[in-house]
Amino acid sequence: MNSWDAGLAGLLVGTMGVSLLSNALVLLCLLHSADIRRQAPALFTLNLTCGNLLCTVLNMPLTLAGVVAQRQPAGDRLCRLAAFLDTFLATNSMLSMAALSIDRWVAVVFPLSYRAKMRLRDAALMVAYTWLHALAFPAAALALSWLGFHQLYASCTLCSRRPDERLRFAVFTGAFHALSFLLSFVVLCCTYLKVLKVARFHCKRIDVITMQTLVLLVDIHPSVRERCLEEQKRRRQRATKKISTFIGTFLVCFAPYVITRLVELSSSVPIGSHWGVLSKCLAYSKAASDPFVYSLLRHQYRKSCKEILNRILHRRSLRSSGLTGDSHSQNILPVSE
Repeated sequence: MNSWDAGLAGLLVGTMGVSLLSNALVLLCLLHSADIRRQAPALFTLNLTCGNLLCTVLNMPLTLAGVVAQRQPAGDRLCRLAAFLDTFLATNSMLSMAALSIDRWVAVVFPLSYRAKMRLRDAALMVAYTWLHALAFPAAALALSWLGFHQLYASCTLCSRRPDERLRFAVFTGAFHALSFLLSFVVLCCTYLKVLKVARFHCKRIDVITMQTLVLLVDIHPSVRERCLEEQKRRRQRATKKISTFIGTFLVCFAPYVITRLVELSSSVPIGSHWGVLSKCLAYSKAASDPFVYSLLRHQYRKSCKEILNRILHRRSLRSSGLTGDSHSQNILPVSE
């Protein structure tokens, strides 16, 4: 194993560790906080988190073994199962992000009717559609025997070894990425750009009120005026940064792998094996970044994490104080006798 392979293996191990810990923490927050569970986005987050954990536990270790061994890491049946899960979980992840963006769009554009439009039942129906959509392509690939170990990506995924099926497999691959990656990307762009438009409109209204207030307050201290103007600038940038993060992480993680899969269909363009594995690692890194992008950096999840940490520390302090009290009583008893 050369330095490139060692670096890719290290990247996979790091991604597995971060993904496992962060997604497990999101599940703990969902179990701990009833307020989070009452909201419709909790179902989308739960679906996304469980999919990320399955990918971390099942698919990433097999890819790591494929990188290290430079060959198929398991038997044909297990590899086909892993390829089925790889295709299903990737599509489910993309569609879950699209569902979260639709939820944000409804919450921002229709704030007064949000609870009526986005109930838990509606969220459950969206998750059910996500599963059916995500199952369709791996089921078709399984029926056509297009699941197995792909040497270019050192992983069990979509592949076809028969030259006479090249055209059919190319059409299937193009349709799969169009109805998973491209569809989710279009939904993300449409919904979040609409959210950004509404956020900027509200920012302009707040800015007008702020400027009118500053004009009326003649005796206001210059430092207070500067702080108001700085907050005004940060307010304008906040929504842009969040939406750029949502769309940017989606593109950075998934686009290299999808483009590589499409370019691979053309035999005239050679693709290096290291780039193939790297693009696969970038796709896996979405599982590690999702908990931070969609959950752990939000106020409710931070609050839940603090409560969980405080409860753990409180139990430890009670145990330590109990042990200290027991040892103290044992030391006093012989003296009293």
